[in-house]
Amino acid sequence: MKPKHILTLLVAIVIIAAVAYTLTSTDSPEAYIEKVEAERERQFKFIRFNAESPLTESQKQSFTKLEFYPIDPTYKVKALMVTIENKKVREVPLTDGSKERYIEHSWAEFEIQGKPQRLLLMQSMDESDKRNFFLAFADETSGVETYGGGRYINARQDGKSSITLDFNLAYNPYCAYNPDYACPIPPRENILEIPIPAGEKNYDK
Repeated sequence: MKPKHILTLLVAIVIIAAVAYTLTSTDSPEAYIEKVEAERERQFKFIRFNAESPLTESQKQSFTKLEFYPIDPTYKVKALMVTIENKKVREVPLTDGSKERYIEHSWAEFEIQGKPQRLLLMQSMDESDKRNFFLAFADETSGVETYGGGRYINARQDGKSSITLDFNLAYNPYCAYNPDYACPIPPRENILEIPIPAGEKNYDK
């Protein structure tokens, strides 16, 4: 039986978080695009070849690429972190009906497509680096061009009260590839009423 929980597969998360941390506002547009493309290539190789990939061996044989939206730097946004004073532990439902516990840490407030947005930043209970946050979100592309269960961003605080959210690095949970995995469902606070045509598209089985 395959392991059920996506959070047991830390290798992919570490790779994506590390790349997100290196993408700073000092990058030229060309350098930024190169870094995102490099991350996408690493992501493909992990899914295609790594023993911890969510794909079955038979899926790997026919797997040739991941689908992404074109890279658009306007979907890399600097957000204001508004700390939740009375932090609570939330039991986040997973796709198999079980739950995982996260800390409700902050609100990320930003503007995109000319509209103000606010998303809930959560932190794993066992996160050792308190600058790292987990963001699960859904938007109007969910269930159409992107996975219906939403997508994830691993974000890192980069200022006293700021965090960069790079939707070009939004990726699918492992249950998008294989239903044997159980993945956190985006909280209701993180369901955007706009499309986010950035990051990974749905996996074409």
